[in-house]
Amino acid sequence: MSELRPSRTASSRTERVRYGRILLKLSGEALLGDRQYGVDPEFCLTIARQIAQVKELGVQIGIVVGGGNIFRGLAASARGMDRATGDYIGMLATVMNGLALQDALEKTGLPTRVMSAIGMNEIAEPYIRRRAVRHLEKGRVAIFVAGTGNPYFTTDSAAALRAVEIGAEVLLKATKVDGVYDADPMTHPEARRYAELVYADLLRDQLKVMDAAAVSLCMENDLPIIVFDLNQPDNIVRVARGEPVGTMISGGVKA
Repeated sequence: MSELRPSRTASSRTERVRYGRILLKLSGEALLGDRQYGVDPEFCLTIARQIAQVKELGVQIGIVVGGGNIFRGLAASARGMDRATGDYIGMLATVMNGLALQDALEKTGLPTRVMSAIGMNEIAEPYIRRRAVRHLEKGRVAIFVAGTGNPYFTTDSAAALRAVEIGAEVLLKATKVDGVYDADPMTHPEARRYAELVYADLLRDQLKVMDAAAVSLCMENDLPIIVFDLNQPDNIVRVARGEPVGTMISGGVKA
Protein backbone atom coordinates (compact mmCIF):
# COMPACT_ATOMS: atom_id res chain seq x y z
CA MET A 1 0.00 0.00 0.00
CA SER A 2 2.98 2.28 -0.41
CA GLU A 3 1.12 4.27 -3.08
CA LEU A 4 -1.26 5.55 -0.39
CA ARG A 5 1.44 6.99 1.83
CA PRO A 6 2.24 10.70 1.72
CA SER A 7 5.52 11.94 0.33
CA ARG A 8 8.03 13.00 2.95
CA THR A 9 9.91 15.28 0.55
CA ALA A 10 7.02 17.61 -0.28
CA SER A 11 7.91 20.17 2.37
CA SER A 12 10.34 20.87 5.18
CA ARG A 13 7.45 20.56 7.65
CA THR A 14 6.94 16.89 6.80
CA GLU A 15 10.68 16.20 7.03
CA ARG A 16 10.53 17.07 10.74
CA VAL A 17 8.40 14.05 11.56
CA ARG A 18 8.99 10.33 11.43
CA TYR A 19 5.46 9.37 10.43
CA GLY A 20 3.59 11.08 7.61
CA ARG A 21 0.29 9.28 8.18
CA ILE A 22 -0.90 7.89 11.50
CA LEU A 23 -3.93 6.11 12.90
CA LEU A 24 -4.77 7.19 16.44
CA LYS A 25 -6.86 4.79 18.53
CA LEU A 26 -8.77 6.50 21.33
CA SER A 27 -10.76 4.53 23.87
CA GLY A 28 -14.16 5.81 24.83
CA GLU A 29 -12.82 6.26 28.36
CA ALA A 30 -10.32 8.78 26.97
CA LEU A 31 -13.24 11.18 26.45
CA LEU A 32 -14.48 10.91 30.03
CA GLY A 33 -12.09 13.43 31.51
CA ASP A 34 -12.99 13.62 35.19
CA ARG A 35 -16.50 12.31 34.63
CA GLN A 36 -17.84 8.89 35.53
CA TYR A 37 -19.96 8.60 32.40
CA GLY A 38 -20.40 10.23 28.99
CA VAL A 39 -18.21 12.83 27.33
CA ASP A 40 -16.29 15.74 28.85
CA PRO A 41 -16.28 18.53 26.21
CA GLU A 42 -13.31 20.25 27.86
CA PHE A 43 -11.16 17.12 27.75
CA CYS A 44 -12.22 16.54 24.15
CA LEU A 45 -10.85 20.01 23.43
CA THR A 46 -7.58 19.08 25.15
CA ILE A 47 -7.25 16.05 22.87
CA ALA A 48 -8.22 18.15 19.86
CA ARG A 49 -5.49 20.69 20.60
CA GLN A 50 -2.88 17.91 20.71
CA ILE A 51 -4.11 16.61 17.37
CA ALA A 52 -4.00 20.16 15.95
CA GLN A 53 -0.33 20.38 16.95
CA VAL A 54 0.40 17.20 15.02
CA LYS A 55 -1.49 18.51 11.99
CA GLU A 56 0.70 21.62 12.03
CA LEU A 57 3.66 19.34 11.36
CA GLY A 58 2.03 18.15 8.14
CA VAL A 59 0.97 14.74 9.48
CA GLN A 60 -2.17 13.08 8.10
CA ILE A 61 -4.39 11.70 10.87
CA GLY A 62 -7.10 9.09 11.01
CA ILE A 63 -8.82 8.33 14.31
CA VAL A 64 -10.76 5.33 15.59
CA VAL A 65 -12.71 5.98 18.76
CA GLY A 66 -14.24 3.43 21.10
CA GLY A 67 -17.53 3.59 22.99
CA GLY A 68 -16.74 2.17 26.43
CA ASN A 69 -17.60 5.43 28.19
CA ILE A 70 -21.22 4.93 27.08
CA PHE A 71 -21.79 1.21 26.51
CA ARG A 72 -19.82 -2.04 26.43
CA GLY A 73 -21.31 -4.85 24.40
CA LEU A 74 -19.17 -7.53 26.04
CA ALA A 75 -20.20 -6.42 29.53
CA ALA A 76 -23.86 -6.39 28.49
CA SER A 77 -23.47 -9.88 27.05
CA ALA A 78 -22.13 -11.11 30.38
CA ARG A 79 -25.35 -9.86 31.99
CA GLY A 80 -27.55 -11.79 29.59
CA MET A 81 -27.94 -9.54 26.54
CA ASP A 82 -27.44 -11.12 23.13
CA ARG A 83 -23.80 -10.50 22.20
CA ALA A 84 -24.51 -9.25 18.68
CA THR A 85 -27.16 -6.84 19.97
CA GLY A 86 -24.79 -5.53 22.62
CA ASP A 87 -22.03 -5.02 20.07
CA TYR A 88 -24.33 -3.06 17.77
CA ILE A 89 -25.33 -0.80 20.65
CA GLY A 90 -21.61 -0.32 21.37
CA MET A 91 -21.03 0.64 17.72
CA LEU A 92 -23.69 3.35 18.03
CA ALA A 93 -21.89 4.63 21.13
CA THR A 94 -18.73 5.11 19.05
CA VAL A 95 -20.72 7.27 16.64
CA MET A 96 -21.76 9.59 19.48
CA ASN A 97 -18.15 9.85 20.61
CA GLY A 98 -16.98 10.50 17.06
CA LEU A 99 -19.42 13.38 16.67
CA ALA A 100 -18.31 14.87 20.00
CA LEU A 101 -14.67 14.64 18.94
CA GLN A 102 -15.48 16.15 15.55
CA ASP A 103 -17.07 19.13 17.29
CA ALA A 104 -13.96 19.65 19.41
CA LEU A 105 -11.61 19.31 16.44
CA GLU A 106 -13.55 21.80 14.36
CA LYS A 107 -13.47 24.26 17.26
CA THR A 108 -9.67 24.22 16.85
CA GLY A 109 -10.05 24.94 13.13
CA LEU A 110 -9.44 21.42 11.80
CA PRO A 111 -11.72 20.24 8.99
CA THR A 112 -13.01 16.83 10.07
CA ARG A 113 -15.08 14.05 8.55
CA VAL A 114 -16.85 11.30 10.49
CA MET A 115 -17.04 8.06 8.49
CA SER A 116 -19.26 5.23 9.68
CA ALA A 117 -19.06 1.52 8.93
CA ILE A 118 -22.84 1.43 9.43
CA GLY A 119 -24.98 3.52 7.12
CA MET A 120 -26.41 6.67 8.75
CA ASN A 121 -26.10 9.24 6.00
CA GLU A 122 -27.83 12.06 7.86
CA ILE A 123 -25.06 12.34 10.45
CA ALA A 124 -21.94 10.64 9.02
CA GLU A 125 -20.41 9.69 5.71
CA PRO A 126 -20.29 6.00 4.77
CA TYR A 127 -16.81 4.55 5.18
CA ILE A 128 -15.23 4.13 1.74
CA ARG A 129 -11.50 3.48 1.73
CA ARG A 130 -10.61 5.64 -1.26
CA ARG A 131 -12.74 8.50 0.01
CA ALA A 132 -11.05 8.24 3.42
CA VAL A 133 -7.61 8.42 1.84
CA ARG A 134 -8.70 11.43 -0.20
CA HIS A 135 -9.88 13.23 2.94
CA LEU A 136 -6.46 12.67 4.50
CA GLU A 137 -4.69 13.92 1.39
CA LYS A 138 -6.87 17.04 1.48
CA GLY A 139 -5.68 17.76 5.02
CA ARG A 140 -8.85 16.67 6.81
CA VAL A 141 -8.95 14.54 9.95
CA ALA A 142 -10.96 11.36 9.36
CA ILE A 143 -12.77 9.84 12.33
CA PHE A 144 -13.78 6.21 11.77
CA VAL A 145 -16.76 5.08 13.84
CA ALA A 146 -19.05 2.06 14.23
CA GLY A 147 -16.09 -0.30 14.49
CA THR A 148 -15.82 -2.69 11.57
CA GLY A 149 -19.60 -2.67 11.15
CA ASN A 150 -19.75 -6.24 12.44
CA PRO A 151 -20.40 -7.69 15.89
CA TYR A 152 -17.75 -9.78 17.69
CA PHE A 153 -14.96 -7.40 16.68
CA THR A 154 -13.46 -4.81 19.03
CA THR A 155 -12.58 -1.24 18.17
CA ASP A 156 -8.92 -2.31 18.50
CA SER A 157 -9.52 -4.62 15.55
CA ALA A 158 -11.26 -1.78 13.73
CA ALA A 159 -8.25 0.46 14.39
CA ALA A 160 -5.82 -2.12 13.01
CA LEU A 161 -8.04 -2.70 9.97
CA ARG A 162 -8.46 0.99 9.15
CA ALA A 163 -4.76 1.66 9.69
CA VAL A 164 -3.84 -1.00 7.16
CA GLU A 165 -6.52 0.12 4.71
CA ILE A 166 -5.46 3.78 4.66
CA GLY A 167 -1.75 2.97 4.54
CA ALA A 168 -0.91 4.39 7.97
CA GLU A 169 2.72 4.12 8.95
CA VAL A 170 2.00 3.53 12.63
CA LEU A 171 -0.92 2.71 14.92
CA LEU A 172 -0.94 4.86 18.06
CA LYS A 173 -2.87 3.44 21.00
CA ALA A 174 -3.61 6.12 23.58
CA THR A 175 -4.04 4.84 27.14
CA LYS A 176 -3.98 6.04 30.75
CA VAL A 177 -0.51 4.58 31.40
CA ASP A 178 2.84 5.32 29.80
CA GLY A 179 3.31 2.04 27.95
CA VAL A 180 3.06 -1.72 28.36
CA TYR A 181 3.99 -3.30 31.69
CA ASP A 182 4.60 -6.88 32.78
CA ALA A 183 1.88 -6.37 35.44
CA ASP A 184 -0.78 -3.80 36.23
CA PRO A 185 1.20 -0.75 37.44
CA MET A 186 -1.85 0.49 39.35
CA THR A 187 -1.78 -2.51 41.67
CA HIS A 188 1.87 -3.56 41.31
CA PRO A 189 4.21 -0.60 41.91
CA GLU A 190 7.19 -2.81 41.05
CA ALA A 191 5.84 -3.55 37.56
CA ARG A 192 8.40 -3.11 34.78
CA ARG A 193 7.65 -1.06 31.69
CA TYR A 194 8.80 -2.34 28.33
CA ALA A 195 10.45 0.12 25.95
CA GLU A 196 10.09 -2.30 23.02
CA LEU A 197 8.23 -5.51 22.31
CA VAL A 198 7.65 -7.75 19.33
CA TYR A 199 4.17 -8.84 18.27
CA ALA A 200 4.79 -12.40 19.42
CA ASP A 201 5.35 -11.17 22.99
CA LEU A 202 1.82 -9.81 23.16
CA LEU A 203 0.30 -13.00 21.80
CA ARG A 204 2.44 -15.38 23.84
CA ASP A 205 2.22 -13.57 27.16
CA GLN A 206 -1.38 -12.41 26.61
CA LEU A 207 -0.46 -8.86 27.53
CA LYS A 208 -3.68 -6.88 27.72
CA VAL A 209 -2.82 -4.22 25.16
CA MET A 210 -4.93 -5.14 22.15
CA ASP A 211 -6.95 -8.20 21.29
CA ALA A 212 -5.28 -11.03 19.38
CA ALA A 213 -7.10 -10.29 16.12
CA ALA A 214 -5.81 -6.70 16.09
CA VAL A 215 -2.24 -7.73 16.94
CA SER A 216 -2.26 -10.45 14.29
CA LEU A 217 -3.44 -8.01 11.62
CA CYS A 218 -0.67 -5.57 12.53
CA MET A 219 1.88 -8.39 12.52
CA GLU A 220 0.79 -9.65 9.10
CA ASN A 221 1.12 -6.17 7.64
CA ASP A 222 4.25 -5.10 9.55
CA LEU A 223 2.39 -2.17 11.11
CA PRO A 224 4.13 -0.90 14.27
CA ILE A 225 2.06 -0.11 17.35
CA ILE A 226 3.00 2.53 19.91
CA VAL A 227 1.24 2.47 23.29
CA PHE A 228 1.52 5.77 25.14
CA ASP A 229 -0.04 7.96 27.82
CA LEU A 230 -2.58 10.38 26.36
CA ASN A 231 -2.68 12.48 29.53
CA GLN A 232 0.87 13.76 29.08
CA PRO A 233 0.92 17.02 27.09
CA ASP A 234 2.54 16.86 23.64
CA ASN A 235 2.87 13.06 23.66
CA ILE A 236 1.12 12.69 20.30
CA VAL A 237 3.48 15.27 18.81
CA ARG A 238 6.50 13.56 20.34
CA VAL A 239 5.44 10.20 18.91
CA ALA A 240 4.93 11.72 15.46
CA ARG A 241 8.45 13.16 15.62
CA GLY A 242 9.86 9.74 16.42
CA GLU A 243 10.84 10.45 20.01
CA PRO A 244 10.95 7.41 22.35
CA VAL A 245 7.55 7.61 24.01
CA GLY A 246 5.70 4.71 25.60
CA THR A 247 6.20 1.18 24.24
CA MET A 248 6.98 0.35 20.62
CA ILE A 249 5.59 -2.96 19.35
CA SER A 250 6.89 -4.21 16.04
CA GLY A 251 8.32 -7.21 14.26
CA GLY A 252 11.90 -6.18 14.90
CA VAL A 253 14.35 -7.54 17.44
CA LYS A 254 14.06 -5.95 20.88
CA ALA A 255 16.91 -3.72 21.92
